[in-house]
Amino acid sequence: MSDAEGTAMEHEGRGAASPFDCEACLAPAEAFAVVGNETRFAILKALWEAPDRPVTFSALRDRVGVRDSAQFNYHLQKLTGQFVRKTDDGYDFRSAGRAVIQAVLSGSLNQDPEFGPFSVEGECIDCGAGLQAHYEEELLYVDCPDCGRAHTDWQFPPGGLEGRDREAVMDAFNQRVRHLLCLSADGVCPACNGRMQTDIAHADAEDDIDVTVTHRCRRCENTTKTTVGIALLDDAEVVSFYRDHGIDLNAVPFWTLEWCVSDRHTEIVDEDPWRLAVEIPLDGERLTVVLDESLSVIEAERSDA
Repeated sequence: MSDAEGTAMEHEGRGAASPFDCEACLAPAEAFAVVGNETRFAILKALWEAPDRPVTFSALRDRVGVRDSAQFNYHLQKLTGQFVRKTDDGYDFRSAGRAVIQAVLSGSLNQDPEFGPFSVEGECIDCGAGLQAHYEEELLYVDCPDCGRAHTDWQFPPGGLEGRDREAVMDAFNQRVRHLLCLSADGVCPACNGRMQTDIAHADAEDDIDVTVTHRCRRCENTTKTTVGIALLDDAEVVSFYRDHGIDLNAVPFWTLEWCVSDRHTEIVDEDPWRLAVEIPLDGERLTVVLDESLSVIEAERSDA
């Protein structure tokens, strides 16, 4: 164990000050005030758009378009340390500065588009009708226009819509959700990189499923509720099962998979500790996988459907 890991564990165990308690750290309100200035944001934007970094003082000032060298230096120094770092060759981003620009580019800070509904791949698992998608309040929904059955809804920042047609948007949505789920299941919060805790429980009476999986960040409280089956999208046994049938599971829209968006193929084997079996039918064959309380596959068996 490294010294840093040991110190972190010691802090956690005795409730001592966190690594974020430091004299050089900015309070959140102060940090937002620093980047809220138009010239300072222009500096960050100029750094982002620069073909090469680090960028010299004079080149950065030229890109921003501020004639007064002293005034430009004042604003640059406000950013230096927390958002920008100074090197022997000029100025470059620190993680916080890059995060500010990425937040703007995502569209979450200054855009609120809505569009749809439009037809998407897949059939309703309840009535067999074609599915549709629509976008509002940074969520992409897939549901059935005939019976109203919801198949999925997940956050999708507005920046993901730019430069993509509807098919490309849905492809990106499919990959984004898989990526976020992978991080959450691995214990990393997709929002703040904090520690995610995963819990399995009986679903609420109004839910369409019997068992729900909850991923909750212990740092920022980012919370996601999913089915059991969706945890299997990147499992090696399941991916191989589909590959043996000539299908790349990674390219299949997850909202089209009944075992993924419902728990009709999920059976509770035991509750203390949790043991859950998911049956995945495909082309006359069935893959049955058993998961433990951490959603790890502990058994996998193929049979005739």
